[in-house]
Order: sequence, then C-alpha cells, then structure tokens
Amino acid sequence: EGLRVEGGGVLELDAHVARLLASAHALMFHDIPDPDAIKGALWETLRGNGMRDGVHVRLTLTRGEKVTSGMSPSNNQSGPCLIVLAEWKPLLDSSGLPVSPDTPIRLITSAIRRNTPACLDSKIHHNNLLNNILAKIQANLAGVDDALMLDLNGFVAETNATNFFLVKGGVLVTAHPDACLPGITRGVVVELALEAGIKVEERNVSLTEVYCADEAFTTGTMGALIPVSEVDGRRVGAGAGVGDVTRRLQGAYRRAMRQRAHPIPPF
Repeated sequence: EGLRVEGGGVLELDAHVARLLASAHALMFHDIPDPDAIKGALWETLRGNGMRDGVHVRLTLTRGEKVTSGMSPSNNQSGPCLIVLAEWKPLLDSSGLPVSPDTPIRLITSAIRRNTPACLDSKIHHNNLLNNILAKIQANLAGVDDALMLDLNGFVAETNATNFFLVKGGVLVTAHPDACLPGITRGVVVELALEAGIKVEERNVSLTEVYCADEAFTTGTMGALIPVSEVDGRRVGAGAGVGDVTRRLQGAYRRAMRQRAHPIPPF
C-alpha cells in the first residue's frame, strides 16, 4: 500500500489498511496483524523520523522468513513481516520525478496487456507487477511518461502505475475495475465528481474514445491527479494546460486531502 502524509494526517488510511488486510486474506496469509498493529507501526515510524508532512509511505506485508527455499507458503513459518518504508517525497510520477498539477504527461499504448481476473485478480493489491514494469519499459523507450494498458479485449484498463479517466462532453468516464486496480484515489475522485454534480460512467472504454476525449488524467497516491495531453501521438483535448473538469477535481481532491486525512497522533 502507498500512503500519502500531508499536513499532519494520512489520507484514506482506513481504506488502505482494509485493502492490505483483504489482499492478505485472499492470499491466505496467516497471523495477519490487525489494523491497530499496522497503524501503530506506522505511527512509530513517522514519530522516529519526525515526519508529519510531505511524506510517502510504502506498507508491504510479506509472508515472513522461510525455513528453506521453495514456492510453498508452508515454508514461511515465522509469521508475516510488515515493512514500513517512509520517505520525504513530493508528489511524483512513476519515474520518481516531481509532478505539477499544471504539467500534463504523455502516454503510449503498451503492447503488454493488463491482468484479467482469470489470470490474476487485480483486486488483490500485490507486488507481482512484471507486466506493468514491461509496459513502463516500453514507455521509457518511446520517450514518454507512462504506458496505457489495455485488457485482453482491447479496452482501456489503466496505465502501468495509475488509474485512468477521460472527460467527454462534461461526463467523467473510467474503466470497470476488472482488469485494473480499484484504486483508492480513483474511488475518492469518483465520489468527489458525483458530489460536484459531474456525471460519472464506469464502462468499457476504447482507444478511439481516448484519442477523441476532451480531457484525460491519471489518479494515484503518488501523484494525485495528473493531466494527460497526448496518447499515441494524438493530442488529447487542447493538448496543453489543464481542462476545466480536471481542474475542478484537482481542487476538490486537495481539499479532501486536508479534510479527510486521518490525524497522526501528537509527538
């Protein structure tokens, strides 16, 4: 799980912890730490480093120490190991570069497909992301920022690192969370859009719709909402600056980060 620490709080902490525990349960981890233990480890790490703002935290739960090499989880007999990696880090893209809400990114469509639930369910949040890494390599070689990944039927899933939205005629459109992670930032953006009176459609999305969109943006904990100006050499919307709907949602998300953040205990 990736967590964002801003202004003395952690955005959507309970949702991130719940997803971590659900994924561990789906993968049949044993002796999974409870939410209070996970939060306690997080507070201890932040307190030990004097961190209350401008921090990205990566929570990783492993099966723990093995007694011998091998694929079977029965070799992990010491119980799970929780790793809390906290870094002073501004909002970044998937290349680790600082992002600006005013600076759009460029995408290509990857030849690598996103997982179907028939292969590996994307609703399990895991570290087995080799197909995403291969897609990112293609983006790097093409000299663009990230890669848009399709599902096995050729519909848009997500990018190699983030969820993807487009805007057409004032309607916000995003893919079904079947071949993509149902991201927490994604969910917050959908909620904020509905609160703002913006119509939201969750459905199959074709590449032609992406090329002809009025606006497009990505969402994720690391970068929040990042506008997209180009996909496969096609200009998206005006191709420069930030669209009106994207700008409204960026502002709503910044307010949500302050208002909905789980406060860090005093230290």
